[in-house]
Amino acid sequence: MDLRLACCALAVHDLDEAIGFYRDVLGFEVRDDGQVVSVGSPSQPELRIVLARPDVREDWLPVRLTFVTENCDATFEHIEATGAEVLQEPIDRPQGVRDCAFFDPSGNMLRFSQKRVLPG
Repeated sequence: MDLRLACCALAVHDLDEAIGFYRDVLGFEVRDDGQVVSVGSPSQPELRIVLARPDVREDWLPVRLTFVTENCDATFEHIEATGAEVLQEPIDRPQGVRDCAFFDPSGNMLRFSQKRVLPG
């Protein structure tokens, strides 16, 4: 079975602020089908991240998204320079990845992961 993420939803407090972050900081496309606003990477047109206010559900918890990057440190520097809230600076993990993490403007965790070559 081959399963790939196609769509997910994030709770956001301010839709305009969230759109600005995902568009201007991460370089995502904004997709609006008239009913919902979503964002997604131009390199993954099949993936939709729906941005929604949690007004209907009070128990909506923040979500974590993990993105793959070719250069974790450069990604970290770019996002940090925008003033985004840092959750974790880049670190090497024993599983062979280097990653970092931020909060988006609504408190959702965004993790950025780079594969690294382990000494053989």
